[in-house]
Amino acid sequence: MSDHSSAQYDVHRDVRDGSLRAAIFGFNDGLVSNVSLVLGTLGAHPGGGVVRLAGLAGLFGGSFSMAAGEYISMSGQREIFERELSAERVELENHPEAEMSELVGIYTKRGISEEIALKLAQELMAEPQIALLTHAREELGIDPGSLGLPFRAAWISFLTFALGAFIPLIPFLGGSSSTGSALIAIVLVVLFAISVGAGLSLFTLRSKLFSAVRSLLICAVAGSVTYGIGALVGGAGH
Repeated sequence: MSDHSSAQYDVHRDVRDGSLRAAIFGFNDGLVSNVSLVLGTLGAHPGGGVVRLAGLAGLFGGSFSMAAGEYISMSGQREIFERELSAERVELENHPEAEMSELVGIYTKRGISEEIALKLAQELMAEPQIALLTHAREELGIDPGSLGLPFRAAWISFLTFALGAFIPLIPFLGGSSSTGSALIAIVLVVLFAISVGAGLSLFTLRSKLFSAVRSLLICAVAGSVTYGIGALVGGAGH
């Protein structure tokens, strides 16, 4: 096969360790949550210092929360997978014939003849490590080489959330809460929301326009609702 043909079909991305997912969702969550917080606070018409304080609190609180949540969820998932692999290892050692029968059954259900399925299962069961890898994938749906990296996902979530949350806060760092600052924040969020959506399409292979519009609409709805709530609460307090 030519290099051109190989390149044509080489469209897969390795997204199994969770880092890419953590980065995308971290930035997007930071952008959406902090533009909501900033605009919600702004809707109550407080001083610029209050908006800045709310935005910074959202940035740091959200970043730590995202990192902790990502670490705990991925650690729990990894521990569950490791427990299942350990149990499967014991089963392979104590009941190899039953495990081979399970493998044959899996392959025959997929349309492979019983004779070929048996030969394939015997071949795979001959080496303990290959047998474990095969049963993990075929029986448990686990890839032992891609259980996730909790610590790396956690710090990536922290950094990307903080970066996303910083975007709508930029115009208010000087202490101003004017209409001009709000408009600048909205423009920045619009640009980055579109960019994140379009960037995500490179991995999902969905339409760039669809991904960009979806990301933009999520930010727009969240920001509009919280601004409206802030305006209602702020107006009721006067």
